[in-house]
Amino acid sequence: MTDRVLRFAIVTDTHLGHEDSQTPAQNWERAALELKDSTATFVLHLGDIVDRAREEQYAVHRDIRNLIGKPVCEIPGNHDPEDLFRKHIREVIDTYFDHADVRFVLFSNADPKSHDGFISDAQLEWLGKTLHEADQEDLPIMICSHVPIHENVAPDRAWYVKPEHGQTKFYQLVDEYRSRIVALLHGHCHSGMRGWDDRTPINEICCPSAFLNRDLNLAENNAPGYNLPEFRPGYLLAELTATTLELQYKPISKEVAATRKIQLT
Repeated sequence: MTDRVLRFAIVTDTHLGHEDSQTPAQNWERAALELKDSTATFVLHLGDIVDRAREEQYAVHRDIRNLIGKPVCEIPGNHDPEDLFRKHIREVIDTYFDHADVRFVLFSNADPKSHDGFISDAQLEWLGKTLHEADQEDLPIMICSHVPIHENVAPDRAWYVKPEHGQTKFYQLVDEYRSRIVALLHGHCHSGMRGWDDRTPINEICCPSAFLNRDLNLAENNAPGYNLPEFRPGYLLAELTATTLELQYKPISKEVAATRKIQLT
């Protein structure tokens, strides 16, 4: 990456239509208007766009997304069946784009029938090729999926990609490109911003829901990893430089509440 500063935003788990409530859409609209005025150049949406496959809510999502006036790239969550995602969001689900000399890789690892994540051999082959190409082009890499790959147990959600469902092979790829990968970004957990740094310098981060977050008392229970002391609905504002990744937890309609700066070197 060059010496330029890259600013972007991460939104996840908007759950539009949850229990026929207007609150999720109102939250997403308020967030969208804030993102329109922010310094973020684009937005990542890490899944669970709608709640429980409510197809009519995808039009609501698109209308609100258009308020941002900046590129938005989504991936499906376990509430977003892939056939509906292809119909209403994007035909090709697993994808990547390069922005400011950084490669953003987005792939679907969610299943509507489970809270766990799943990575197929075909996806692993595609990921290997995509990471190799980025390595050859000397590009830092950010990998995005809905379900965390990192193991987590109570008091955590215990929702992750199990070894037999692709976790082991995925981390073999991560280890191969450890010096190239900046971070792994996920949604799904609804517990504010929660992360692990045991694969330093790579951090694996679950981002806060724009709809609902819960305090799982991770710090009090000495859960591995870290979390920020903020649980209101919100999103992350990210600032990436050649040496740091700074993540600001932005509660909707409030000031930035907490920040974590991650050293990349």
